Amino acid sequence: MKIEILRDGKAVACAEGEKELYLVFEEEYKEGDQIAFTPDKKGFVTLQFDAVLGRATVYTNGTPFVMNIPFGQKHDCYHSAVFAGSLHFLWARDAYEWEYSGYRNLSLNPYDCHEDTSLFPHSKANIETRGESVFASRNAIDGIVASNNHGRWPWSSWGINRDPQAKLTLDFGREVVIDRIIMYTRADFPHDAWWDEGTFAFSDGSEMKMKLIKKDGPQEITFAEKKISWMTLDRLIKADDPSPFPALIQIEVYGREA
Repeated sequence: MKIEILRDGKAVACAEGEKELYLVFEEEYKEGDQIAFTPDKKGFVTLQFDAVLGRATVYTNGTPFVMNIPFGQKHDCYHSAVFAGSLHFLWARDAYEWEYSGYRNLSLNPYDCHEDTSLFPHSKANIETRGESVFASRNAIDGIVASNNHGRWPWSSWGINRDPQAKLTLDFGREVVIDRIIMYTRADFPHDAWWDEGTFAFSDGSEMKMKLIKKDGPQEITFAEKKISWMTLDRLIKADDPSPFPALIQIEVYGREA
């Protein structure tokens, strides 16, 4: 496997290893810089591309992962210290079996981003309010559940720009078995509204509605196990409230490997 810092498409720092590696980059990132991770094979990896974002165990399809270092408003969905300063530690290794084999939140990936085509889970949405990072789909799987405000981190959310046709897709990159979903809707009342209902559609062809209420905190639905590789959330029905701004803070999908 290999980790590189790319500048103008060329590696300015690189580390390689068979099962584990790390890279210390002693420069400030410049706009246009990218983090590139090339795995040896498909499977699970545990990685850390920023000290503040921390470690995550994710599934790779074996193709390179490339992430643009965020600047300006693209950085607003992250803690101010993420990717900041002139000393950076990046690390990856093959995941231990016990890190991914048990019952867990299968939708957590703090390193998800628009450019991500290789690390799973991966989110995408057909609508993100004004194209701003603080309303991007990745915010719904970053592990941060602060919901009593809106805008910059830690209140980043998936914002739907008042569009009833908004759809969020979660791609797990392989088959998983799930039986529980927990949602945190944004609760910056009275600025925010909420949804009365949303509909999940799954790769197995099934659908399921989830009733929601006005709440600051988790809302949970459990069901018989489903074996799926992706799911969507749409048909979001806004509550009868003067505010036009419902939003999703976090979605947690619990289960195990298939």
